[in-house]
Order: sequence, then structure tokens, then C-alpha cells
Amino acid sequence: MPSTAPSAPVPQGQHEPRPDPQALTSNPDPSQNAPTDVDYTPHPESSLKVPPEREAIVKAITNLYSGSASEEDMRVYAEKAVYDDPWSFCDTRYKIAGQWYGIPKLFASTKTQATEIVENSADTIAWKQTQEYTPKLVHFSKPVHSLVTCTLDAEGKVVYHKDQWNHKDYSHEGLGKMMKTLNGDYLTGVTRPPKDL
Repeated sequence: MPSTAPSAPVPQGQHEPRPDPQALTSNPDPSQNAPTDVDYTPHPESSLKVPPEREAIVKAITNLYSGSASEEDMRVYAEKAVYDDPWSFCDTRYKIAGQWYGIPKLFASTKTQATEIVENSADTIAWKQTQEYTPKLVHFSKPVHSLVTCTLDAEGKVVYHKDQWNHKDYSHEGLGKMMKTLNGDYLTGVTRPPKDL
């Protein structure tokens, strides 16, 4: 049975991506940038060309953002993968599934409107993404622009998935980190993803 015990310390170092949002996303037209010199709005026409296996990673993850709650899409992650966003920190694939399987419970719809791949290196793929969320309780749609960065292992599985909504990286300290970890550790008890993940 997958563990929901409290997370181990954050695996700093080799797997956690530390993207430079300004370098990756800054628009040559300064008027298109936020005051922090980032432009998280995707421009698909400028997207880097990537091999089919990398396209499949982006497709699986955007499917999950869009509410697929699919075991097949979840297999893009390594068993001990990390997911890290403003609200959650998860350190196994099963805990990550707890986040994705919650999407259909919370939202009437969620759609990936656009992506732009901005980095494709030996062990990293990163893209800008616009996701439109429509909560079930309040039918008001809101687009969210973010920078998604995934580190891959030798088999091409995602070992660290970081979703940044602004130019700041995560410190993994203090009350915010504690709340993120609690969310990641215990949400599976509510969303109940398949136990064999």
C-alpha cells in the first residue's frame, strides 16, 4: 500500500530544477513583460522543437492539468518523483496522483489553452503554460500563466516537476513549506487515486 507518512527532507541538489525565469521567459518587447521581467504567457509559434518522447511528456502532464486523472498519464512520473507548486509538495508518484485526481472534484473544467517549450536539454524540459480553471462552486473562469520545469531520469521519467506562478523560486522553509507538505501528504485520503500508482 502506498505510504501517506510525512515526507522525507526535500531532495536538494541533483534533481530539483532551478530555472532562471527571466532568462527563459523574458520577452524582447519589454512592454510584454511583468514588472519582474518575466513573460509567462505562452507564444506557441516560438516553441522549441522537441523529439516525440518529449512531446509525449508535455502531453501527458497537460492532460493531467486538464483533469484526465489517468493512470496512463501518471506513468510519466518515476515512482519517487517530486511535485512542487505554490500549494503542494509531494515526494512520491502516489502523492502526486492525489493532486491530479482532485482536479475533477474541484473544477467544472480546466483547459490547457497554450504551451511554449522554452528549454530542452539532456535532463530537463520546461514550458510556459496557460491553464484556464473554472471552479465547480463559482462558474468563473480564470487563466493562470506559469513556468513548468521537469527534470528527467535516465529512462526519461519525470523525477521533479516544478510549477512556478511567478519569478520567485521556492525556499522549502517555514510555515509555507509545512503547509505544502501536509497538503501533499494527506490529500490522497480525500481524492483516493488508485493504490497501485
